[in-house]
Amino acid sequence: MDWYPLWNSIRIAAIATVAVFFLGLLAAYYIARLPRLVKGLLDVVLTLPLVLPPTVVGWLLLCLLGPRRPLGAWAQSVFGLRLVMTWWSAVFASVAVAFPLMYRTARGAFESFDETLAEAGQTLGLSNAYLFWRVRMPCCRQGILAGTVLAFARALGEYGATSMLAGYTPGRTATISTTVYQLWRTGDDAGAMGWVLVNVALSAVFLLALNLLERRRSGRGGGA
Repeated sequence: MDWYPLWNSIRIAAIATVAVFFLGLLAAYYIARLPRLVKGLLDVVLTLPLVLPPTVVGWLLLCLLGPRRPLGAWAQSVFGLRLVMTWWSAVFASVAVAFPLMYRTARGAFESFDETLAEAGQTLGLSNAYLFWRVRMPCCRQGILAGTVLAFARALGEYGATSMLAGYTPGRTATISTTVYQLWRTGDDAGAMGWVLVNVALSAVFLLALNLLERRRSGRGGGA
């Protein structure tokens, strides 16, 4: 059994999760502090990939990153990089579909944070960076960890946008999801079932981790 789809899926999901973690935190932190009207408008824009069909997200990314599109043509002429039909193309697709999960979860955690703790720290002369990493983040860590787990699981199982942006090439761009579809399409039900079981096992592990995080969070809340 060729394990490349598993390795490639984990690699893509891990890179996408790191990117989504920092982008989601940054967006959530600043947007949570904006006026309600501005926050609502930005929410619509940043959450759209969560409700749009994955194929629509993939088509929009192709319009942006395709070799004949401005950004794709620029990257290819300046850096010699092709932004579609490569394994890292799937990273762009995974970031697009996983970002709303991280953003929404982190924003909810930041909005529930007691701002009087930050104000007290400011009176002591603590910097905003110190307050963010040493005060705000520890208080919001359970929600942020939950968002990270959800983002990783979403990126790991992404198919629609990935298949449009990266395609399917065994040993180069194949992921678990695209491999399942290709095996089913060629009549290899046994092979498809094997990868389905692998995907189910991985998803179950991440959902179990998320449930444990939520149970721990609710347990602390009840104890308080």
